[in-house]
Amino acid sequence: MEGTVDGFRYGAVTPVAAYLMACLGGALGLRCIVRSLVGGQSWKPGWLALGAAAIGSGIWTMHFIAMIGFQVEETRIRYDTGLTVLSLVVAIVVVGVGVFIVGYLGAGRAALSSAGVVTGLGVAAMHYLGMAALRLDADVEYDASTVALSVLIAIIAATAALWAAVTIRGFLTSLGASLVMGVAVSGMHYTGMAAVSVHLHGTTGASWAGDSPTSLLLPMLLGPTVFLVLAGVVVMFDPLLVLGDSSAGTSEETTRRTGTTQRPDHEPASKAPAWTSRPRRESYARRR
Repeated sequence: MEGTVDGFRYGAVTPVAAYLMACLGGALGLRCIVRSLVGGQSWKPGWLALGAAAIGSGIWTMHFIAMIGFQVEETRIRYDTGLTVLSLVVAIVVVGVGVFIVGYLGAGRAALSSAGVVTGLGVAAMHYLGMAALRLDADVEYDASTVALSVLIAIIAATAALWAAVTIRGFLTSLGASLVMGVAVSGMHYTGMAAVSVHLHGTTGASWAGDSPTSLLLPMLLGPTVFLVLAGVVVMFDPLLVLGDSSAGTSEETTRRTGTTQRPDHEPASKAPAWTSRPRRESYARRR
């Protein structure tokens, strides 16, 4: 028997909330990557790790907020706790691999392509691992072509996001990139959900063992949400991002083009003229 699948149980509430969380994670991640590029090398791994955690948490939170609105009318849905937590770990770790590749190797074609593929496959793995955590009295099947399309969207979205992270420095342009990234990630999710069909078992109204969506997802979503808020505070109050973003980018570009560094303001513009050296001063005094 075919189950009746509804992905919008609460109307537009869950899609909009999921999209906003994807944008928040993307925005924080992009700013952290920018900070790693304009600052010193000593803090670079920390900023890249924070950016990867922000993007991964945002994608994971988006997925499970959207899943709160998913239901099969003929049976109850529950979730396996272990697989749900594992999907969060996969999201952060795999996104981290892509972030560190572009953070250290830049946006060259080979580095960007490999990082985008790895990150996109990681996002897709997170999505389908989260779907594997579903527990219901039915078999969940997928349309292969739609699944392939969702994976392709994930790879394109990841590549575009990583490219934006290492090439876009301004705050407003980063914000715009995060909005586009939110559309792409949400589009990947709902494309993947369009591939789902549910075939019920003989009995209806039953459910497999596991935690209900409200008892599991709502408490688990609290942790990544608090993390994203704290990461936002760190980014907002970082002086180099708030005040020195454009000047740092200009200085770095000048250094890269000329191979020289700018002098500090207190350093003299040029060396003292040769006639002011000690031997010449003494000779000048004797002549007088």
